Amino acid sequence: MLRAGDTLRFTPEEIETYEKLGLDFDGARTQDDIEQALARWADTLNDERPDLLEKIAAEMAKARGITLPARLTRVR
Repeated sequence: MLRAGDTLRFTPEEIETYEKLGLDFDGARTQDDIEQALARWADTLNDERPDLLEKIAAEMAKARGITLPARLTRVR
C-alpha cells in the first residue's frame, strides 16, 4: 500500500491478494474507506460464516497475546 498524505493506493499484487480473501477495496482511497470495506467484509462473514469469523478473531487475538471476551449474542 502506498500513501500520499491521506490518500492510499494499492499495488496490483495487493489487490489480487485481497480479492482472494473476498475483500473489495475498489474505490477505497482513504483509511476510512478501508475501514468501511473491512466492516462490510466482517458483517458478511458474520452472516454467512460466523464460525470462520470467530476463528479469524481468535487467531488475531492469539497473535497479539490477548484473550477474546465471552461471545455475545446479537439481537436484531
